[in-house]
Amino acid sequence: MNRAEREGAVRRLMERVSPPVPLDVYPEAVRRGERLLRRRRLARRVLWLLACAAVVAFTVWAARTHPWVEPPSQTTPPLDGW
Repeated sequence: MNRAEREGAVRRLMERVSPPVPLDVYPEAVRRGERLLRRRRLARRVLWLLACAAVVAFTVWAARTHPWVEPPSQTTPPLDGW
């Protein structure tokens, strides 16, 4: 198919009348869509809650253990009595 034939085929598809949709499909689609949005919203809130809890846990851990401080050396004994 060349370009003109493809464009013609697409135009015919777009100009064709779509089949009528049954009346009971719309409410079911709305109900499923609302349920999907509620689940996504709940999942997003749970993930934000977990992220905030992780930040708080890390902050408390870092405040108590001070991981940025270098531990004292254990390889040489202290020099006393020189």
